[in-house]
Amino acid sequence: MTKQLLTQSLVGLSLIGAATAAHAEEIKLNAISFTPKTVVVSHGFEQFVAAINEEFDGELEINWRGGPEVMPPFRLADAVRNGSIDMALTSPSYYSGLVPSATASNLSFKTYEEIAETDYLARMTEVHAERGLHFLGEIPASPVKFFLFFKEEVTGLDDIAGKRIRVFPTILPFVEALGAEPLVLPMGEIYTAMERGVIDGFAQSNIGWVDQFEDVVNHYITPPYYRAGFNVLVNPEVWSELPEDLRDRVQAYLREELAPQIDQSWQEVIDTGYAQMDEAGFQEVKLTGEDADEYVATAIEAAWDKLAEDVEPELHAELKAMLVD
Repeated sequence: MTKQLLTQSLVGLSLIGAATAAHAEEIKLNAISFTPKTVVVSHGFEQFVAAINEEFDGELEINWRGGPEVMPPFRLADAVRNGSIDMALTSPSYYSGLVPSATASNLSFKTYEEIAETDYLARMTEVHAERGLHFLGEIPASPVKFFLFFKEEVTGLDDIAGKRIRVFPTILPFVEALGAEPLVLPMGEIYTAMERGVIDGFAQSNIGWVDQFEDVVNHYITPPYYRAGFNVLVNPEVWSELPEDLRDRVQAYLREELAPQIDQSWQEVIDTGYAQMDEAGFQEVKLTGEDADEYVATAIEAAWDKLAEDVEPELHAELKAMLVD
C-alpha cells in the first residue's frame, strides 16, 4: 500500500513538474501601438494580438499594454531597437528617419496579397535588420485610402496652394508638390490645430474620427490616394530568444494567413466612415479628368521622388518595381 501511494505521488509530482515547465516556457512579449486601443484604426492590431495569443497559446503571449498614453508614437521604433519595449505597431512614416524605405509600403494601390507575391516582405526584413529591428510583418489595410480635408471651401487644385495642411511624413512631399505648406503633427493634435486655425486642413483616412470633427471639417477632396498598412516591429534580441521553430511559425502565420484576412476585414469600417461623412454633411470636392489624373500622379511621383533622396538607387528601384510597376 505504501509503495503504491509513493508511486502515485511520484507520478503526480511528475505531472505537476511537466505542467510547470510547459507554463514556464510560454514567452510573453510586451507591445505598444501608435494608436489607442479603443480607436477604429487599431482594428487590425486587435485581431493580430487575439489571433496570435489563441494560435500559440502556451508558447507565446502578446501583452498589448496600450498606445500613445504609454509611449509617444514617434518614439516607438527607437524604443524597440534599444530594448525598452519588445514589440510595437507603428506607422511606417513614424520611423522614416530610422528606416526611410519603410514608407514605400504606403506609396502603392496594390493589395496586401499582390505585394506579398513579390519579394517585398523579405527585402524589408533585411533592411530593418540592418537598422537593428526585426520586421515581423505588416498589419495591412489596403482598402483604407487617404484624403485631404478642409474647413473652408476648396473647388479644385488651385485652391490648395498656400494652405497649411497637417500631414504625416509620407504625405509631406505630395502636399508640398501641390503648393501647400505641410505641418507634421500626431493624429491626436489635429482637432485642436483645426479649431485654433493653426492648420487649414489635414491629410487622413476617413475611419474612426469623423463624428468628432463635424465642427471643423466641411469639405474633402477625391479621388483618394495611397494605401494604409502598419508595421509590427520586434526587438531582435528578444526575437532571437524565441525557439527557431516558434519564430518561423509565428512569422509565417502573420504573413501568409493572418495578414490577408485582416486586409479583407476593413470594408465595414470604411463603409461606416463614408456614412459618417455623409451624416456630418461633409461636401465632396470631386476632381475629374485631367485634374484627377494629375492629383493621383502627383501623390505617387512626389513621394517616390522624395524617397529616391533617402534610399540607395538600387533599393529604390527594387521597391518601386514591387509596389507600383
